[in-house]
Order: sequence, then structure tokens, then C-alpha cells
Amino acid sequence: MVKIAVAALEEKKGEDIKVIDINGVSVIADYFVIASATNISQLHALVDSVEEKLFKAGYECKQKEGNLTSTWMLMDYNDVIVHVFSQEDRLFYDLERIWRDGKVLESTDEL
Repeated sequence: MVKIAVAALEEKKGEDIKVIDINGVSVIADYFVIASATNISQLHALVDSVEEKLFKAGYECKQKEGNLTSTWMLMDYNDVIVHVFSQEDRLFYDLERIWRDGKVLESTDEL
């Protein structure tokens, strides 16, 4: 699921894509996938791409947070939570710092 989400983000030119393994740190999910968008249109394209690719692979989004004006969208797939931010919001919320006890995966080969 993580590999599909990352590929979908890369396909739409998501920036600074990170995967954090939070399995040993939290019970809310196993992985966070985080990406930045350069503008609101790209943010929605990234979200649409992830949703489409995961749906085609048989995964259903359990919950989605954000709307057409949001600069941070969250898609909850139970074991994987995908965050897509504007560049400004990503710096402000700094999930990488908050979840620093998790392991940042250098590539999806580590899965």
C-alpha cells in the first residue's frame, strides 16, 4: 500500500516525499506517507492520484480530512495514513519532528 501511494505521489510530481514507520511508536497506523505540493491544484491532483491508485489496488480510504480549500489533506487507510501539505503548512506542522521516534525510510525498498 505504501509503495502504491508513493508511486502515485511521484507520478504527479509530489515533492519531498517521506515515509515514516511509526509501527513501534503508535497504534494509529504503521506508516505515515508525507508529501508537499507547490500549489492547491497540485495538492488535489496528488490526493486524487493516491485515491485512484489505491482504490484500483483494492484499498478503500476509511476517512479523508480536508476540502477544496484545504492546504493539508489526510487520507486514512488504517495501516497507512497519507498526508499531503502545501509547502508552508508542512513546515508549520512539521510532522517529521513530531514523529521523530519513528523510522524515516530512505526508500520503499526498506518495507
